[in-house]
Amino acid sequence: MSLFEDLKVLSGNAHQGLAKDICSYLGITLGRSEAFKFSNDNTFARILENIREKDVFLVQPLSTPVNDHLMELLIMIDAAKRASAGRITAVIPHYAYGRTDKKDQPRVAITARLVADFLTVAGANRVLTVDLHAGQIQGFFNIPVDELTAAPILSSYFQRLAGPDLVVVATDVGDAKRARDMARLLNVPIAIIEKQRLGNQDKVQAVNVIGNVTGKKALIVDDEIGTGGTVLAAVSALGMHGASEVYCAATHALLNGEAAAKLRDSALKELVVTDTVPVPQDKRFDRMKVLSVASLLGEAIHRIHSGLSVGAMFDT
Repeated sequence: MSLFEDLKVLSGNAHQGLAKDICSYLGITLGRSEAFKFSNDNTFARILENIREKDVFLVQPLSTPVNDHLMELLIMIDAAKRASAGRITAVIPHYAYGRTDKKDQPRVAITARLVADFLTVAGANRVLTVDLHAGQIQGFFNIPVDELTAAPILSSYFQRLAGPDLVVVATDVGDAKRARDMARLLNVPIAIIEKQRLGNQDKVQAVNVIGNVTGKKALIVDDEIGTGGTVLAAVSALGMHGASEVYCAATHALLNGEAAAKLRDSALKELVVTDTVPVPQDKRFDRMKVLSVASLLGEAIHRIHSGLSVGAMFDT
């Protein structure tokens, strides 16, 4: 019997290319399933092969349109549960609603917790994800959560710049740990941008830069790029503080609205992201590099399926 005889990887419509690449890493074929909408806008999903007592991994980043892809995932989890799957792991490379992780205004929802409840009630036995916006989201679940990080993939790409002229830059004080982790991998110092978010308008104003960036190559590190406002504000602030070149590394390239065009026209030397969500060709440009997380997720799936340590993947 093959090592993966009782393993099934299935995919919704959010990112079938990534699911196929994960299967290529594992040396298996993508499981057969279908998901679509009826004319009444109701979502339908069906698994087209036997998964009874199988170890099922459902690959579905919560990318645009987020609510459609979330509903699709929930229905596929329910379908797998009713098909008597042995264990169901929701593989969510990008966990949407992660920014709504606390009650920071009166009378608002903690939507990141609500989504966690949806997934658990639907029947997921565990969750596998990459670079949550806030690590405490893991605590919103009453099932195991494995959070991977794309930092080793991104840092490997930027090793060519590592040296006394490079500084890693956090986009705000709350993201300093992510920057420290990247700086440790590259063995360089960090700087922090003090920023102010303007209400609920997705607008950001950089206030100050803490640390020395004068004459340095600055590498901005962030978990996701939405409207691009945070990165653009950081590029402007770093330029005013004398940085010689500005690069950016981010895990989730959401690139909402005109973000791609604005970043293309900015002073960024290079933007490096991963494929946790699909990056359409019309949002790519010459100075953008998209790295694959298929091997990262594939190795984690192998380890979960085989009862091996996932954390050991990041031991240094």
